[in-house]
Amino acid sequence: MLRNYFKIAFRNLWKSKGYAAINVVGLSVAFCICVFLFLTAYLQLTFDSFHADGERIFRTYFFTSDPEKNTKTNSMPLPLVPALKADFPELEAARIMTGRKSLIEVNGKYFDKLATMTDPDFFKIFSFPLLKGNRETALRDINSVVLSENMAKTAFGTQDPMGKIIFLGNDSDRKQYLVTGIAGNAPHNSTIQYDALIRIENAPGYQGSKDNWSNDSHSAFVKLPAHVSQAAFENRLKAFTKKYFPAQLKELTKKGAKPDALGDLFAVRLQQLSKVHFDREIAGSKGTPIAIVYILMGIGFFIMLIACMNFINLSIARSFTRAKEVGVRKSLGALKNQLFIQIWSESTLICFVSFGVGITLAYTLLPEFNARFDARLTLDYLLQPGFIALIFGLFLLVTLVAGGYPAWQMTRFNPVEVLKGKVSIKRPGILRNSLIVSQFSMSTLLACCTIIASQQVDFLRTRPLGFDKEQVISIPVGNQVNGRQTLGRLRNQLANDPSVLAVTGTDVNLGRGKDRVSSRSTIGFTYKGRAVESDWLLIDYDYFKTLNIKPTAGREFSRAYPSDSVNKVIITESMAKAMGETNPVGLLFGDDSDSSHTKSQIIGVVPDFHLYSVAEKSRPISMHLSSNAPIRYVFVRVAPSSLVQSMDRLKSVWKEVAPQSEFMGSFLNENIDAWYQNEEMLTRVLSLAASIAILLSCMGLFAVALMIIEQRTKEIGIRKVMGAGIPNLIIVLSQDFVKLVLISLAIAIPLAWFGMKSWLDNYSVRVEISVWVFVAVGFAAILIALATVSFQTIKAALVNPIKSLKSE
Repeated sequence: MLRNYFKIAFRNLWKSKGYAAINVVGLSVAFCICVFLFLTAYLQLTFDSFHADGERIFRTYFFTSDPEKNTKTNSMPLPLVPALKADFPELEAARIMTGRKSLIEVNGKYFDKLATMTDPDFFKIFSFPLLKGNRETALRDINSVVLSENMAKTAFGTQDPMGKIIFLGNDSDRKQYLVTGIAGNAPHNSTIQYDALIRIENAPGYQGSKDNWSNDSHSAFVKLPAHVSQAAFENRLKAFTKKYFPAQLKELTKKGAKPDALGDLFAVRLQQLSKVHFDREIAGSKGTPIAIVYILMGIGFFIMLIACMNFINLSIARSFTRAKEVGVRKSLGALKNQLFIQIWSESTLICFVSFGVGITLAYTLLPEFNARFDARLTLDYLLQPGFIALIFGLFLLVTLVAGGYPAWQMTRFNPVEVLKGKVSIKRPGILRNSLIVSQFSMSTLLACCTIIASQQVDFLRTRPLGFDKEQVISIPVGNQVNGRQTLGRLRNQLANDPSVLAVTGTDVNLGRGKDRVSSRSTIGFTYKGRAVESDWLLIDYDYFKTLNIKPTAGREFSRAYPSDSVNKVIITESMAKAMGETNPVGLLFGDDSDSSHTKSQIIGVVPDFHLYSVAEKSRPISMHLSSNAPIRYVFVRVAPSSLVQSMDRLKSVWKEVAPQSEFMGSFLNENIDAWYQNEEMLTRVLSLAASIAILLSCMGLFAVALMIIEQRTKEIGIRKVMGAGIPNLIIVLSQDFVKLVLISLAIAIPLAWFGMKSWLDNYSVRVEISVWVFVAVGFAAILIALATVSFQTIKAALVNPIKSLKSE
C-alpha cells in the first residue's frame, strides 16, 4: 500500500510539473542556505568545546575600577603565573604568547610558521592530542619543541621527527631545539593556534621582563581543581592581588576610585574558556559577537520558515484543483487517514527531493561560499552527531508542518459539496494572512538590517584616518630575510626611480596585508602622577613623508641627528594631552619612578592617526627609531599615474633585494578595507538572505494571489458586468495585500531599529539610523507586493465575464 501511495504521488507530481518545480526550487534553496548558515553557527558555537575539562579552564584578566571608566584587560605580566603556582600549588597554569610567525629551519629548508610560547602545564590544561611524546615531559626542557602534525609532515616528510634538531627564530633570537613531541593540529574552532610549541622562557627579552609586574605581554590560562568553583577561587585571589599589586591599588585610591559591586578596586579575575571566543569587552579581545551567531541561525530559520509557508500556500491553492479528486475518493469509501497519507506522501517526496538537491547545492557551492565569506567550512561537520540531529529534525519538521497541514485540510473537504463545485476552507483568512504578514515581516526585517549594516561599513571605510592611504604599497618582509637590510637595499635600488616618491619601514602594518598578521605593542607609565598608556610603534626615516603626515610641533626623525635612533620619540597630539602637556617638545618621556638617564626625549608632535581599525578603541601613539630593531613591513609611496607599473617594478626589484622572501605587496587602501572584513561578511550574509527571503516571499504571495483569484472568479465577473473597469478590479484585488504588507512593516521596522541599534552600540563610532531607510524599504515592499500580484489580477480582470459566470 505504501509503495502505491508513493507511485501515485509521483504520477500526480509529474502531472503538475510547474507546482512541483516551484516547491522543489524553493525548498532546495532554503535547505542549501540553512546548511551554510547552520554550519557557520555550529563552527562558532563549538569553539574550544573539544577540551575534556573545558568548564574548569579559565583565562585570567585584570579588572580596574577606574573613576573615568571600568576597564578589563587580558594581557598579563610574566611573573603572574609563577606567582599563582607558588601561592596555589594545586593550580595548573600556563602562559601563552602568540606573536607573528617565526622562521623555522630544518635540514637547510626554511618555513614561516607560528611558534606559540607556553609553559610545561600546557598539555595538562588543554586536550590537544599528543600523537608522539609524553604529555608530562614534552615541554620539560627549555630547548624542547613540540611540532604540529602538519608542521612535522611539511618539514620532515615521511621521516620520524622525534629527537631531531631544528632551528627557530630570526637573527639574534635564533636557537636550536630538540623535537620532543608531535601534537595534533589545532582545529579551526580553537582560540589557541600553533605550528610549534616552545617554552616561553625563549621569548626575546624574557630575562629582563620575567620579574617585571608592569610589562604586560601575554595571555594566561588556569585549570581549577574539580572541587573549586570560579567564584570561590576569585575570592581567594583578593589577597593575591593585595600582595602583588599594591602600586595599582594605591594609585586607584589616590585617584578617588570606588570599589565595584564585588568590593574590588583592582582584581585578577577569571573568564571561562567557552566565553573567550565571543568576548569583546576585555581589552585585547577581538571575539565574534554571540549576537551575530544567533542572527545567522535566525536567518536560517527565517528562510526555512518562508519556504515552508510557500509550500503550505501552494499546496492549499492546488487543493482547489484537486477537490473533485478528493470528493470522488471519499465517495468511493476512502478514509481520512488514507487520504492524509496519500496527499502527505506527495509532500514527503517533494521534501526528500528538495533535501537531496539542497545538500548537492551546498556541496557544489561550498568552495565559493568559503571564498566569498572567508569561511572555513567543510562538509565533515555534517557528520557530527549534533549537526545530523539538527538537520534530520529540520527535515522532519518541514515534512510534518509544510506537508501535513495542507493534507489535513484537504481531507476535511465535504464530498457532497466539492462534487457540486462548492469548495471552501473555513476561515482561511487567518492562516493565509498570518503567513503573508510573517513572510514580509521577515523579508523587510532582513532588508532593513542589510541597508543599515552596509551604511555602517561605508561609514567606517570613509572615516578620516589621519594619513593618506592612497598610492602606498605595503610589503611584509617575512622571516627569511633581515628587514632592515632589505629596506636599505630597496632604497638604493629605487633611489633614481621617478615613480617612487618615498620609502620607509615599520614593525606594524596598516590594515591587514596578505600575511594577515596584526600585532600591537603598548607601554604604560606614570608621568607627573598621571597614568599614561600608549601604542608603541617602531618607524624608520620618511615614515611621515610616505603617509603624508605633517608634524604640528618639533621635527621628524632625521639622518642629520644620529642620536635620534637612541633616545628620541615622536608622539601624537592625544599622547601630549594624556601627559597633560601643551608643548611637550623637549620634555623627557618615561616613568616618574625611573631615576636613570635612559629616558627618551620628545622631539616632535604629529596629528592623531588610526594605527588600527576605527572600530577599535583608539590609543595615543608614541613612535621611536632604532638602528637594530627588526623592520617587519616596508611602505612605498608611488606616483598616482603608474600604480600597476609600480607594483610590477617593485615585484621585480624585490626578487633582487630579497630573493628568499615571497613578494606579498598590496595597496594600503586594500589593507584598510580588510579591517572591516567581519562587518562586510555580515553585510553579505544579510544581503544574500534578504534577497532569497524576498524571492521566496514573492513566490508565496503569487500562490496566495492565485488561490484568492480562483475563489473570487465569479465576483470578478459580476463586477465587470456591473461596469467595473480593469483599474478598479486591480485596486479591489490588491488592496487586501497592501494592508497585509503595511501590517508587516509595522511589525518589522521596530524590530529592525531595536536590533540594529543594539548592534551599532558595539562601535565607538557609528552611523545614525535614518528614518528614510525604513521609508524606502516600506515603499519597495509595497511595490514588490503589487508587482507580484498584478500579473494574476490583470489576467483575471481580462477574462470574459461570460466564462467566469457560466455554470457547469
